[in-house]
Amino acid sequence: MKLKLHVQILIALGLAVVVGLLTGTEEPFSIVSPQVHASFYEVYDFIGRLFLNALKMLIVPLIASSIISGIVATGGGRDFGRLGGKTLLYYMSTSLIAILIGLMLVNLFTPGVINGEPAKDRLALSSTAAEVEASVGERSAKDVLEVFIRMVPPNVVQAAADGQMLGLIFFSILFGFFIMAINAKGRELLTNFWRAVFEVMMKLTEFIIRFAPLGVFALLARTVSETGFAAFVPLAIFFFTVLTALLIHFAVVLPLILRFVARVSPLRHYTALVPALLTAFSTASSAATLPITMDCVENRAGVSNRVTSFVLPLGATVNMDGTALFECVAAMFIAQAYGLQLSFAMQFIIVVTALLTSIGVAAIPKASLVAIVVILGYIGLPEDGILLILAVDRILDMCRTSVNVLSDSVGAVVVARTEGEQNVLAAAPAAP
Repeated sequence: MKLKLHVQILIALGLAVVVGLLTGTEEPFSIVSPQVHASFYEVYDFIGRLFLNALKMLIVPLIASSIISGIVATGGGRDFGRLGGKTLLYYMSTSLIAILIGLMLVNLFTPGVINGEPAKDRLALSSTAAEVEASVGERSAKDVLEVFIRMVPPNVVQAAADGQMLGLIFFSILFGFFIMAINAKGRELLTNFWRAVFEVMMKLTEFIIRFAPLGVFALLARTVSETGFAAFVPLAIFFFTVLTALLIHFAVVLPLILRFVARVSPLRHYTALVPALLTAFSTASSAATLPITMDCVENRAGVSNRVTSFVLPLGATVNMDGTALFECVAAMFIAQAYGLQLSFAMQFIIVVTALLTSIGVAAIPKASLVAIVVILGYIGLPEDGILLILAVDRILDMCRTSVNVLSDSVGAVVVARTEGEQNVLAAAPAAP
């Protein structure tokens, strides 16, 4: 009896935790002879990087072909504008909700304050509170505007090679839209070409997905063997605050949207997304998970290819609910650690900046750390404060990526339902 994919991944996750704790980073074993040996950690790292690279290899052609073929399928014009408007409205709304949840909890739990005192000295922060106070308010919009500059790259090939997916997405949207403006013969040729590329990429995706349990095992075993559970200790309150906020968005906000906006069963949707969520958790990359997310949403949730191929690639870069939430909480945590009492206006700036920077964050592990540096600089906080969160970032990165991927998929369901699709989650998901 062949085990279902999500069962295989779950088993791989459990084994990875146990094996990672037992082997650590130094435990050696012989490869060919006693003279030739390596550590288990090196093997985990090799297999994990190989799997992650295989997924990343799909990203550029998959995004380009799916968006272009998806826009062509809308017919351009009014249909394209309507589909794009609904998608962006959903993404901006859910990201804002996530940020506000994080802001509420970080003000409630105040992780940067220990026993009524700022945690600056305990956390060995170098800058003084006076220096921080003096720098708050000296801000520039340059870093935030850079997000929008990246939307129009001078070299789209170079932008894609550098992982700047926002530029590739913008170019693909324009390319797909203007395919509809050329003569019928050229339009048919390009439509068939990009559709064929997309179908090939999906076949290639299905092949690589077969190795997901092995890749997931290696990636998580590598993480556990390196950090163990010590990463939870230094910043337990911060960790708990972020995790609670992510859980509220994951288990309350998004199911309510599915139930009352899309009018579908949240349980069926979560069941359909199990393979994608587990992969997102282990890889900490919504971009690397994109091929699996598209497969789950289209083949298990029943969303049309027309909606899936447009909404999900866009969401993998633009829609970062978990990341935006994390950025807001991290910035507030660092401010609290320095003993700053941020005004409502300053907190509002953090909310807006987190929303804008989350749009342009690359969908790869630790990319949100770059965005946090932008936020800290924008509100005048020292960048060395980011060192506080590195100990727990990997685990939280895995969690927030799962939230990002789930929100992308919910967006596809919402858009599909508002477009009149009746077969979305109409039946229990088929076995992967």
